[in-house]
Amino acid sequence: MVKDLNVEENDEYSEPVSPTGQYFNSSVLSICVLAVLDSDIPIDDSPTLSLLRDVFLPINPRFSSVMVNDENGVKKWKKVEVKLEDHVNIPVFPPGLSPGSYDTHLRDYLSKIAMEQLPHNRPLWNIHIIKYPTSNAAGNLIFKLHHSLGDGYSLMGALLSCLQRAENPTVPLTFPSLTSAPTTKLSLENNSFFKNIPNVLWSAFNTVSDFGWSLLKSTYVEDDKSMIRSGGYRGRVQACSCLNNTINDVITGIIFLGTRLYMQGTVGGSNKMNNEHTTALVLLNTRTIGGYKSVKEMVKPDAESAWGNQFGFLHVSLPELSSAESCHPLDFVWKTKKLIQRKRNSSAVFLTGQLLECLRKYTGPEATAKYIHSTLKNSSMTISNVIGPVEQMALADHPVKGLYFMVVGVPQSLTITMMSYMGKLRVAVGTEKGYIDPTKFKSSIETAFGMILNASQEIA
Repeated sequence: MVKDLNVEENDEYSEPVSPTGQYFNSSVLSICVLAVLDSDIPIDDSPTLSLLRDVFLPINPRFSSVMVNDENGVKKWKKVEVKLEDHVNIPVFPPGLSPGSYDTHLRDYLSKIAMEQLPHNRPLWNIHIIKYPTSNAAGNLIFKLHHSLGDGYSLMGALLSCLQRAENPTVPLTFPSLTSAPTTKLSLENNSFFKNIPNVLWSAFNTVSDFGWSLLKSTYVEDDKSMIRSGGYRGRVQACSCLNNTINDVITGIIFLGTRLYMQGTVGGSNKMNNEHTTALVLLNTRTIGGYKSVKEMVKPDAESAWGNQFGFLHVSLPELSSAESCHPLDFVWKTKKLIQRKRNSSAVFLTGQLLECLRKYTGPEATAKYIHSTLKNSSMTISNVIGPVEQMALADHPVKGLYFMVVGVPQSLTITMMSYMGKLRVAVGTEKGYIDPTKFKSSIETAFGMILNASQEIA
């Protein structure tokens, strides 16, 4: 539970807290982002404080502010003096262990800090420097940032402001091209207006259907209890970095197939199917942009892609896995792809945003936060993704070998995040400790990838 800070009338405030920022830092929700950097070389922590002071804090005033209530009970960001030493953590692990053993220590440490609440009497972030070699890196740097500071787009922009292109710092980083989902265009030329009427009607039907289903899922309809949803989330999380594979257009199909394989209890096509009603909550960036903007551009008053939380969510039901699809996994992938394409032909995510704004205006941010909490709790898993740079980055002359992130503090047993970097996709999985077996889940996802890869090669 979040403890509000009250201040005197003569205190100065920098800016109001955004509605979404209030939802994510409320009595029912306290959601954070863990961004993990794998270093290619052992970490030298000597420049840490100077980098934080000279590079990180100037990125945005929120990094040196606390959330307070003004005299009218309105949440605002208040500038404070930052004691950087309070935000830096360097854990001590047993010396002389193997990289595999340090993998376990890193996972346990991620689980520990995922469940810790950030102190609300100081800015809502901290960093953790892991100076032990794991199987993937010579050391790790972990940023823990409260989600009220911004969404994945904003926080990634902040992180990139601290990083440079490894082989040439003077050249900007580049990103995979982003293309918007296809939209219906109307024109009177060649009677195309009349040709598009079925598409427009179908889009309208999908919008109403998806929005109505989302409303039901957020209020009354819960997913079935299953091997990936305990229904009684107790706030215990075990984190594991799962996959390191080349980017694949059907990654969502792979994740859904792997999840169904795990739910069967065995990998390899058991006759005893486990197809409980299961919904994935997919988080979508609602900015109409084609790539990242600099932090300087994001904080401008009339910025096209402003800093903050600008995203929506859609409920996507996991397709059932039949015995035939266990033998022909591409059929399952095509079914998943068709389902997601239909969801894209819908404006339900924007209607959901309008609904949240209406709830905030008429019932207040706390009631809206409870609605979002119910939306999360009633679904089985959350999926979100962020696009990273194509080239290798470096932080203070430390080449970054890998990069992934996790969303923690959500009331679900399973969260999945994806991030591309240097032409590879990193998938990270957060599971409820003691309920979902992370090793078996990872094996299921890897098996699904192998099944789809083999099936693709057979028809190539």
